[in-house]
Amino acid sequence: MFECVVAEDEELLRTSLLLQLGEVWPGLRVVAECEDGASALEAIAEHKPDVAFLDIRMPGLTGIEVAAALAEVSPRTRVVFVTAYDQYAIDAFEKGAVDYLLKPITRDRLQATVQRLQARVAAGRPDKATLDALLRQLAQRPPEQAPSTPPLAWITANSGRETKLIMLDEVAYFRADSKYTVVVTAEGEALLRTPLKELLEALDPHQFRQIHRSTIVNLKAVASVVRDDSGKGTLRLKGRSETLPVSVPFMALFRGM
Repeated sequence: MFECVVAEDEELLRTSLLLQLGEVWPGLRVVAECEDGASALEAIAEHKPDVAFLDIRMPGLTGIEVAAALAEVSPRTRVVFVTAYDQYAIDAFEKGAVDYLLKPITRDRLQATVQRLQARVAAGRPDKATLDALLRQLAQRPPEQAPSTPPLAWITANSGRETKLIMLDEVAYFRADSKYTVVVTAEGEALLRTPLKELLEALDPHQFRQIHRSTIVNLKAVASVVRDDSGKGTLRLKGRSETLPVSVPFMALFRGM
């Protein structure tokens, strides 16, 4: 039996894809349903599925970033990108012989994709060089337009009875805390009444990187990255004495540091 992970942040679209997959590929077992890139990466690392359906634009890690990490966390997993219409991306996918699905997903298109996937999975391990070349091409120009709203420059957070205005450059990291988020700076901690997932969508992805499902770090606050023999990582911070653990799947995102 083939296994897959489905990652799509829009619940209605995710539900629709799951229902259609059940119809056109009844032998497929969905081992995880994810609504963001971090959860998808952790699920793929845990289950090592045959296939991953990855929405390109998700909170935090994009589908492109998740796919780029697969060489380390699950090289056997084949990728199907789910995307809104963008001719540049479509051309890149077709030239790279990588499967993709356009939103809204039609049954006929999904059926054709499933048939190709079944043949490719049966043939063996994916062509890593082809996927790497495609990801490099897509990285040169984002395949879907980013929101026109500029990323946050500052936030307000509570520290006791005091409401603080905190510039984003002052933040060392964010940590999920139930329905809220703890903001950690060199001076201390404050509470932000915004869930981590919602905050992710407003942060600059070039400056803030997820290192765990519940932690986002400011790359400007990172002093060093250390990997141990088991593959786990640790971040040392500027201006803070504690270190931050990096879960194994996310260490692939620090390959260039």
